Amino acid sequence: MFYRYLQRQAHEQPVIFYSCVIGLIGPLIVVTVPPIRKSMGWQYAERLPTTYPGMQLPISLAPLSHPYTVPNRPRVQLTGYDD
Repeated sequence: MFYRYLQRQAHEQPVIFYSCVIGLIGPLIVVTVPPIRKSMGWQYAERLPTTYPGMQLPISLAPLSHPYTVPNRPRVQLTGYDD
């Protein structure tokens, strides 16, 4: 009975029917896609640096290890791009 109703709606009001189908698929994708990505070896992108080079954070604000800090080295001057 429910199948016949859905079939009729798909023929009589396809826009509403398919928008409901897409809306119902969304939460299913949220639950199923991350484990599939993980099983295929997908990893998140590396985090961007969040501190200024050479900036020392107080102990209370510093993470346990600073893997995402910008290296403390002199900046290389670009050449060839002068206006």
